[in-house]
Amino acid sequence: MFEGMYEHSELTHVRFVGFHSEHSRYDFGIIFTNSFFGNPLVVDMQTGRSILLNPFDASNKEWIKQAFQIESDEDAENLVHFFQAHLPSVTVGAEY
Repeated sequence: MFEGMYEHSELTHVRFVGFHSEHSRYDFGIIFTNSFFGNPLVVDMQTGRSILLNPFDASNKEWIKQAFQIESDEDAENLVHFFQAHLPSVTVGAEY
C-alpha cells in the first residue's frame, strides 16, 4: 500500500508542436506548470517518453539525444535551438 506524499491540481498551459527533418518526425507536448520548480514537462508524443526540461538540459545536445533517443546530431542541435527559443529561461514561479 502506498502512502500519499502530495496531490496538487492547477490550470496549465499546454503547447503541442510537430515538425520533421530529413531523418525523422517529432511531435511534442509541452506542459508549462508551476509544479516541479516551474520546469516544463516535455512529452514525446510518438514514444510516450516524458522529461522535465530545465534551461541547462535544454541547451545540452548530448543530453537531448539521450533523453529523446535521437541518433542525428543535426536533429539534436535543431531541437536544442527550438527548446532554447520556446522554453522559459526562468523557472520558479513563472506565469505562462
